[in-house]
Amino acid sequence: MSEQTAQPASDHLDIHDVERRVKAIFIGSVGNLVEWYDFYAYTAFALYFAPAFFPHSDPVVQQLNAAVLFAATFLMRPLGGWLFGFIADRYGRRLSLTLSVVCMCFGSLIIAVTPTYATIGIAAPAILALARVVEGLSLGGEYGASATYLSEVADPKRRGFYSSFQYVTLIGGQLTAIIVLLLLQKVFLTPDELKAWGWRIPFVIGAMLAIFAAVMRRGLHETEAFEEAKKVSKPTGSIVGLLNYPRELLLVVGLTAGGTAAFYTFTTYMQTFVKLSVGLTEDQTTFVIFGSLIFATFLQPIYGALSDRIGRKPLLIFFGIAGTLATIPILTALKETKSPFIAFLLICGAWIFVAGYTSINAIVKAELFPTNVRALGVGLPYAITVSIFGGTAPAVALYFKSIGHEDWFYYYLSGMIFLSLLIYSTMRDTKHDSAMHRHE
Repeated sequence: MSEQTAQPASDHLDIHDVERRVKAIFIGSVGNLVEWYDFYAYTAFALYFAPAFFPHSDPVVQQLNAAVLFAATFLMRPLGGWLFGFIADRYGRRLSLTLSVVCMCFGSLIIAVTPTYATIGIAAPAILALARVVEGLSLGGEYGASATYLSEVADPKRRGFYSSFQYVTLIGGQLTAIIVLLLLQKVFLTPDELKAWGWRIPFVIGAMLAIFAAVMRRGLHETEAFEEAKKVSKPTGSIVGLLNYPRELLLVVGLTAGGTAAFYTFTTYMQTFVKLSVGLTEDQTTFVIFGSLIFATFLQPIYGALSDRIGRKPLLIFFGIAGTLATIPILTALKETKSPFIAFLLICGAWIFVAGYTSINAIVKAELFPTNVRALGVGLPYAITVSIFGGTAPAVALYFKSIGHEDWFYYYLSGMIFLSLLIYSTMRDTKHDSAMHRHE
């Protein structure tokens, strides 16, 4: 209202500016969809291609399988957060975004064309390991670069809304992987065809999507904030420079820990949980997860826009309080139900508070750091924290289940969210006290 009153004659320019920003936001965030599509495609189709690469008869190959998962998930994401954060802060956001999606294209293409173990022996899982390492590197680097780019191209009064589309496209990647899986399973191919050669199709699709995203990103304009920062001082993107902001680094770790554990629980692990613990069929599980992810997708921009009105801190505190109090009852009720519809409602209930974190966590981190270290400051500590607390959440849950105390995980997750709540309650509201304008 106030903008219209102050500049009544500039409606056309405002509309043009919105169109420009929306286009940049779409192109800047579409890589998330591609990268997370590839990440979940690997998990979704592992059942079909694993025997082709990891035959049970070879114990060396079985060990390599474990090493692949470890290297890609835990080692390469922080390395990617550092590498692409460095590139983004030293050479520009556009170059970092383009290179990260090119890496994902390369990884997907390798998986799509690699011969099986029966054809080239142990070289097959070794090549697959390389592909996963490249994809892990790319996935680790995408977050910081895209979060930084989205925050810098957004209208200052709508940063929360625009930045929320990072998780819209991130969840969209998961939805796309599920759609491809359903189409191949139910419509186009038989189980035997999927095991023989059909499992290569989703990776070809992933490589093509990555090429599409890379071409679009090449046409992105560099952000004004980065260009302004270059005039103030020479870009470095160094970890030494980042260490000048120890409080901000610890804040990223603290505000991410509980949120990423909750996110991975209600996305990656939830499919396993409703199938093994709730006892739903494969089809019921797929549709429950698919429906809940659609619900989560719609929540992101709503919460993002809300943060532009009331601030980031209230939403984070809402997530912290609701997550601490409601996680145990929701997971307990979910395990006891046998109804797919009730399971769907309970997971959606969890998303009502989880979205308080996912919708705005990127913009909060970006608003903590000045321009010259923003991408590295967002990406590196986030990647490390996700590797420790997010990616391990399914493994922790399954471990507790294996020793007969599955409910211990409910308390673990609730405790993680509570620890982050302590951070939320003491940190500044970055909407009102932002470092976006600082180019030191």
